[in-house]
Amino acid sequence: MVRINLALQGGGAHGAFTWGVLDVLLSAPNIEIAAISGTSAGALNGAALKAGFLSGGAEAARENLDWLWGKMGALSGPAVSQWLAGWGMGSWGAGAVAKALEYSAPFMMADMASRMMSPYAYGPFYSHPLKPIADAFSYEKICAQDGPQLFVCATNVRTGKARVFTREEISTDVILASACLPTLFQAVEIDDPQTGQRDAFWDGGYTGNPALWPFFEPHLPDDILIVNINPIERAATPVTPQQIQSRMNEISFNSSLLSELRAISFAKRLIHQGAIKEGDMKDVNIHMIADDELMNELSAATKMVPVPTILTELKHAGQRAARSFLEHHRDKIGKESSVDISAMYG
Repeated sequence: MVRINLALQGGGAHGAFTWGVLDVLLSAPNIEIAAISGTSAGALNGAALKAGFLSGGAEAARENLDWLWGKMGALSGPAVSQWLAGWGMGSWGAGAVAKALEYSAPFMMADMASRMMSPYAYGPFYSHPLKPIADAFSYEKICAQDGPQLFVCATNVRTGKARVFTREEISTDVILASACLPTLFQAVEIDDPQTGQRDAFWDGGYTGNPALWPFFEPHLPDDILIVNINPIERAATPVTPQQIQSRMNEISFNSSLLSELRAISFAKRLIHQGAIKEGDMKDVNIHMIADDELMNELSAATKMVPVPTILTELKHAGQRAARSFLEHHRDKIGKESSVDISAMYG
């Protein structure tokens, strides 16, 4: 049995890729998920996994993830599916659908409105579309001591710092805060015992996407498996307004992760050089599952609009990527990193 920590990135509807990864990991024999750190969609995936796992083990966790993404696909409503079908896009690939959606009049109008209108302008008509889903989670299981420990990251608006919630601190508001894009949603206010006041929170992706430092606790395993859904690299220079905005968001939402990986790379170098006494600092192993090729075909539009056909393709891509990781790197878990972070991030 090997024990791992899962670091689940946020990225809107692209979190369906993580759904596929988790589906395979939960089916794999002799792998124990010790802890999960999730932000935004990663927090939703982590909450669904833990609640399902404590209800009936790995199979129930897989079923709960299926339920979650079925609900996510329903958020776009039948209009999107009918629009795609009307344009004959049912058989198109993910990249083609992404471009069609990105340059469609309805999406461009909604995107423009989000830049010109505050989410506070809706007054009593405002509602968070994820609230019914978050309300349906079994928090007595999510907050339980048993099963994988869950960490959820959100950004404190007042201080600009990351806040990681765990165990009994996790609630509907915490999940919504972790997924709160400030141009779309009103800040989520939470009574924070750490500050002794009621603080407003935004999406955790700005400060921890996801946060890795909770895994440095001595009782947790040394291996961190990052499920990355925001491309680290893009070969082509973005030139359209949509491409520029999308790449800006990717860089912003990867910056905290890259900073932590650089710090880990530096710490590992000191440990291996003997500059740090053995046992004084955790020597973690880093692994990553990603599909940058697919994510480069998609866009900010497919993050914001959960198109059922794209969600299904993302799930299948996540399953393929997870199987490939297990085939090529499973033997490294518990022994060494499968990612050369010195070369990639140092």
